[in-house]
Amino acid sequence: MLTRLQVQGFKNLLDVDVEFGPFTCIAGANGMGKSNVFDAIEFLSYLATDPLSEASQRVRSAAGNRGGDPRDLFWDGYRSDRHQMTLSAEMIVPNEVEDELGERVASTATHLRYEVTLRYEAGRGDHGLGRLQLVREDLRQVDDSRASLRFPAPAEFLNAVITRVEPGRLFLSTQRQTEDGLVVDVHAEQKRGSMKRSRVAKGSSRTVLSTMTTADYPTVLAARREMQSWRRLALEPSALRAPDGTVSPEILAPDGRYLPSTLYRIAHGPDWSAAAEPERVYAAVAGRLSDLSGVAVENLEVEYDEARELFTLFLRERGGLRLPARALSEGTLRFLALCVLLEDPDFTGLICMEEPENGIHPANLPAMVQLVRDLAVDPGHPPGADNPFRQVIINTHSPGVVQLCDPADLLLARLRPRSVPDQGVMRALSLMPYRGSWRARPGEPTFSEADVVEYLAGPPTAQLRLPPGLIA
Repeated sequence: MLTRLQVQGFKNLLDVDVEFGPFTCIAGANGMGKSNVFDAIEFLSYLATDPLSEASQRVRSAAGNRGGDPRDLFWDGYRSDRHQMTLSAEMIVPNEVEDELGERVASTATHLRYEVTLRYEAGRGDHGLGRLQLVREDLRQVDDSRASLRFPAPAEFLNAVITRVEPGRLFLSTQRQTEDGLVVDVHAEQKRGSMKRSRVAKGSSRTVLSTMTTADYPTVLAARREMQSWRRLALEPSALRAPDGTVSPEILAPDGRYLPSTLYRIAHGPDWSAAAEPERVYAAVAGRLSDLSGVAVENLEVEYDEARELFTLFLRERGGLRLPARALSEGTLRFLALCVLLEDPDFTGLICMEEPENGIHPANLPAMVQLVRDLAVDPGHPPGADNPFRQVIINTHSPGVVQLCDPADLLLARLRPRSVPDQGVMRALSLMPYRGSWRARPGEPTFSEADVVEYLAGPPTAQLRLPPGLIA
């Protein structure tokens, strides 16, 4: 779970400091830079796996497109200065992880702060493409978890997810200068008998965190696994409509591909177990899908065609009409994909989703908002099989979505003037919490109902309105 994100110098996130709970909705007009928050989270996730150059090109790129310029990621990146960004993430990591050799190991601490600073290094010549350079990398325990985790949660929940060791514990640090440049130290974890290691940061092609693949440093590995679980859902109708082959992955892809094989695995078990309860799973998904008005679902199932070796999702309406996934509307397919994720016990981590209301009829907005809210862990109870440890962040410009969210779950995106050295006053993204909510801090900007009138009232030029006496 990502609990706090601080970003300096990434796109139009000149200096952003924001806290997240299990569910967050970022609201703002088009062009504010709401998606840049997701880009920063996505970039951190890529840095946990990929080389710096590949991570920079994958952010908001089309599949297979690797032609991006690293300067796209920096504030005013094409100005002829040395550009630098810092991204810091406070997170709750799994208390147990599995390394790439299959060994399971417990984390020493589970509430961590990861910081990475990157610099742009220009290429040779006028047309040479530059590259990212690692400047600093740190991973440490968050010392005062109770003060840092401000979202409402009882002690029972916090005790289940927070493991702490001695204050000030370091797992990665950039503290020493040598002739070759800065050195990132990987600190030993005594209960594993691991040894302290060092890596020269200058010239490194990737973060040190991304190289941790074995159980020798379990807490660093747990941070890597947590960041790898941060994903951005961009559900595409063409991907959702496609059937799956027997060799298809059984995990829903960010674009919605592999929906039939994912649902089949949830219903029948990963090994098609005889103890599985497919009817119960299919009934649960169909029941939730029935929350959409206009969708008269009797049942649904995934059919396996042995001759063609294909999994195809079918829905049966109450009138008896049987429809394949390719015949369903875009909004229904997106809602269905989220219903499937809700039933997936293996789906944990953070998902970012842009404008979940797309393709949804206004009458079905309450069902959609409730669904994305239910995907997130309930902090009122310890995580478990019935309460998976998931986190959801959405963004929207829809008045309907804003009105349906708890004000404490809202962040208002606004462009506010900031003084930038050598550039004067510039406009940069600010994320403001609701006044009086748990995210509000003394002396920091907040918003009230007066700041979101456009979300709470109809447009002044509206020509069709309900008479006052008919408004419930």
